[in-house]
Amino acid sequence: MKRTIGIDMDGVLADIEDHILQSYAAETGIVLSRDEIKGKSEEELFPDREMVMKICNKAGFFRNLPLMEGAVETVKKLMEDYEVYIVSAAMEFPLSLFEKREWLAEHFPFIGWKNIIFCGDKSIIDTDYLIDDHCKNLDFCKGKPLIFTAFHNVEKDHHQRVNHWNEVPDLLKRLEEEQLENLAIA
Repeated sequence: MKRTIGIDMDGVLADIEDHILQSYAAETGIVLSRDEIKGKSEEELFPDREMVMKICNKAGFFRNLPLMEGAVETVKKLMEDYEVYIVSAAMEFPLSLFEKREWLAEHFPFIGWKNIIFCGDKSIIDTDYLIDDHCKNLDFCKGKPLIFTAFHNVEKDHHQRVNHWNEVPDLLKRLEEEQLENLAIA
């Protein structure tokens, strides 16, 4: 039986940072750069929650997110050895469900519908690994949490960090080897 990996969408597979910054600038006239937002929480950057909801509920917002560099190739490679599940807390933005499904069909057509989980609370996810950009999801991970670097988590250090998709296969291999060594010692 293959080991399992849960992979978040926004901020992990889909590059939401530039997209939300551009949308925010278009709505408010406030222009922020990636460097300016590093280390700040979403609440600090976007205190007007209604504006964020307006942006994220706008038709096309989730459908048109850019793909994270290296994501497709790496996920295909991971699927050779792991059962991969796409896990998105999409219920926060219910209008995003159809768009996220379309986005996945375009960029990840090789992932079947049974391996796509749209939920509200990721603490129900029981995979061997969870790759996510939010500690609120990783802190309750039943398996090994892997934090994907994003502007809001650069100062967090209590989970194993992943900076780019090209790091993931070697990291997983190393973690698997360490686990085997620990079992041999015990």
